[in-house]
Amino acid sequence: MGRVEGKVAFITGAARGQGRSHAVRLAQEGADIIAVDFCAQIDTAPYDLATPDDLAQTVKEIEALDRRIVAVQADVRDFDALKGALDQGVAELGKVDIVVGNAGILSLGRAHELSEQEWQDMMDVNLTGVWHTVKAAIPHLLEADNGGSIILTSSTAGTKGLGNAAHYVAAKHGVVGIMKTLAVELGPNNIRVNTVHPTQVNTPLIFHKSLYKAFRPDLEDPTIDDFIPPSIGINLIPVPWIESVDVSNAVLFLASDEARYVTGTELRIDAGALTK
Repeated sequence: MGRVEGKVAFITGAARGQGRSHAVRLAQEGADIIAVDFCAQIDTAPYDLATPDDLAQTVKEIEALDRRIVAVQADVRDFDALKGALDQGVAELGKVDIVVGNAGILSLGRAHELSEQEWQDMMDVNLTGVWHTVKAAIPHLLEADNGGSIILTSSTAGTKGLGNAAHYVAAKHGVVGIMKTLAVELGPNNIRVNTVHPTQVNTPLIFHKSLYKAFRPDLEDPTIDDFIPPSIGINLIPVPWIESVDVSNAVLFLASDEARYVTGTELRIDAGALTK
């Protein structure tokens, strides 16, 4: 029997990257999936965001595992749309047991040079979007009265400062605050709440010129090859980034009964970056 057999997982940002990986990994271990993604562009994100075709690929991969999936395009910034997507999934799949608040974006700039829109988009997606996710899900968990696991995606930036990312750092620290508060509020209901803190992950979020330039400001037009050495340098284990499945394995652990007494925890999957 799978480690999350018979459970239903609600995952935001599920069209590609970490979100799709989490969906696939949980499905491999027996879960059905409610997958949500915006599947449109946000102007302040300096890279292409997920598309409807990406979400369709997630559906294809979950169905290939003979698991059920309800996939809905919805924006985590829009509470009513997100709640509607989750309610649709629960109506079709019967319940929700696991919540993975994963949707997020990245943009860069010195704190005093960030535009109002860059700041607001970051807060709306990476912080308010997480609040919307748990706000929509918690009533379902409480009504079922069967416990549950909430896993929120933070970052190494959720525990330390990083240059050129004040808005991202603030949002990811805020996610930890939400987690700790919910762990207190929901513990008596046997609902566990934790965060995961990856170092750089091999997804489109890190492969764009603005991040290369942030790591190599000495170069006029840095490439991915220029980006790799300083990326290795941020970690104790000498890799430039980890894979999505490395984070998904941590999410699976926190979602499973193996972590039945783990709550209020910041789980690092950071190749030692926060120790260095």
